[in-house]
Amino acid sequence: MAAKKLRRAGLSQELCERLTHYQITTCQDFLCLSSLELMKVTGQSYYDVQKLLRKVSQACAPKMQTVYGMKLAKSVNPSLAFLPTTLSGLDMVLHGGVPCGSLTEITSPPGCGKTQFCIMLSVLATLPASMGGLDGAVIYIDTESAFSAERLIEMARNRFPTYFDSDEKLLCMTQNIHLYRELTCGSVLKRITSLEEEIISKKVKLIIIDSVASVVRKEFDTKLQGNLAERSNFLARGASVLKYLAEEFSIPV
Repeated sequence: MAAKKLRRAGLSQELCERLTHYQITTCQDFLCLSSLELMKVTGQSYYDVQKLLRKVSQACAPKMQTVYGMKLAKSVNPSLAFLPTTLSGLDMVLHGGVPCGSLTEITSPPGCGKTQFCIMLSVLATLPASMGGLDGAVIYIDTESAFSAERLIEMARNRFPTYFDSDEKLLCMTQNIHLYRELTCGSVLKRITSLEEEIISKKVKLIIIDSVASVVRKEFDTKLQGNLAERSNFLARGASVLKYLAEEFSIPV
């Protein structure tokens, strides 16, 4: 949760703008600085800086939850707890579909249809809740240049011909799917750490990365000394950010 933007930590807009001037935009950026450094960039006293540190720390600390509370929250409206895949057998195994508020990893040998499945999930997430969708936007991070807009439209038309019966509805659906092509580990990490405000402004209900394995394989040869540690560090940092986004906004990732 250290990736949370300072604007959402309760700091004033004026202070956030001042901190942005020094490239301090997240709770992590803020908390990594010493009190002396914060006094310099904020122009505030030691006492006021300590209050800011407590405020930011509380904003990014995970709130305590009981198991009963978590179960109750999902039981109030079970339809909001999952994104159904519309594949009855798979939804049965997953107890309803792809879970909201957590990370889901899809693995298989090459050529088994992982990208096709992700494209279909993108269509499903844009559907209204009455059709089992999430009625929201999608962020699709493509690391293999495998995403096909033509295939997206074809799948939408074939799977839901009654709903997508006009070019207007297809246009609305495609405008709600935001595609980013990130071809390196660094660019993927930079992208996901900057998604928080975009999730809010665009009402994003699903995040897809297709795929993490692709950029990791290209950049890290685990036979070379030191690469295994760097690879593990990248995966841990990425998973931490994605887990925070999934839990903070109750969306499937």
